[in-house]
Amino acid sequence: MTGDESGDEGRRTGRRPRVLKAVGLALAGALVLTVAAAGWAYWHLNNNIKSVDINSALGDDRPAPGVTTPSASASVSPSPLPTGAVNILVLGSDSRSGKANQELGGGDSSGARSDTAMVVHIDAGRTSATVVSIPRDTLVTRPSCPLSSGGSTSVAYNSMFNSAYSVGGPVCAVKTVESITNVRMDHYIEIDFAGFAKLVNALGGVTVTTDEDIDDDDSHLHLKAGTHHLNGTQALALARTRHGIGDGSDLGRIGLQQKLVKALLTQISSTNLLTNPAKLYEVADAVTDSLTTDTGLNSLSELMRLGQSLKSLSASDLKTVMMPVVPAPSDSNRVVAKEPAASDLWESLR
Repeated sequence: MTGDESGDEGRRTGRRPRVLKAVGLALAGALVLTVAAAGWAYWHLNNNIKSVDINSALGDDRPAPGVTTPSASASVSPSPLPTGAVNILVLGSDSRSGKANQELGGGDSSGARSDTAMVVHIDAGRTSATVVSIPRDTLVTRPSCPLSSGGSTSVAYNSMFNSAYSVGGPVCAVKTVESITNVRMDHYIEIDFAGFAKLVNALGGVTVTTDEDIDDDDSHLHLKAGTHHLNGTQALALARTRHGIGDGSDLGRIGLQQKLVKALLTQISSTNLLTNPAKLYEVADAVTDSLTTDTGLNSLSELMRLGQSLKSLSASDLKTVMMPVVPAPSDSNRVVAKEPAASDLWESLR
């Protein structure tokens, strides 16, 4: 071996540790950045969620909780996914507060009402569910509700159902639903206008089939009967439409809202979020940024556990119904619960 060859070999072997060290530092740096980004993303999503301590506000003056059957895997898993039946009150708030909500609809920005109210009953085993819509124009006896500022609201007779949210927020909405159903609401989830539109856009839109033409200047939605792929703004307009269909009452709008619920579930099922981290984050950000929950669901980990427990639930496993109602004797523009059909329905969910 010549002196030059020996020198070249020495230089190559000397460079190799330096190159390996540089690669190692680069990988370590990338790992640190990845972990930091993941940590920030988790903190951001977790911090998005707003919550209300409904259990503390209502205390024991409410229906008894349902019996939860322990998971069969509880003995081998420290934290098994929940499998018991659960009832969730889901409200769509028509608040126009904030620029994004105001751009999606007119209205008084100083207040809000529960524009959409659904009791979601998930059966034991989490493989089937029933969604019961409560018309917002239903006349009810609104119970006395505690206020966060102290004191309580007065009992109100023949009051519009959606006024409960207006006067007492989520706590009064839950108490009113429990008073008319005698069903314990295990959880509360509220999504606002802007959040709903953002979620639909993050999912790439939803496909809905309408049975009749929709021509509603109030919601700015004009669709021919048939199948349509809607973006977030259009989907929200569909959820709000009432004057362009049927008799123009809230009952026709409920049918459209139930179509949207199934369309959302179908779109979520068909979008493989786990293979697309960027899309998963976009959807998660849209969901958490628009939610107000009870304290039992006010963390990303709890929402993920709920979602994972529903992985076997598809749109075909979801039954949508409306609380049976009849025109109110005192006002033909309002409705009241139809008995005994309404009580029988609620009994089936206990």
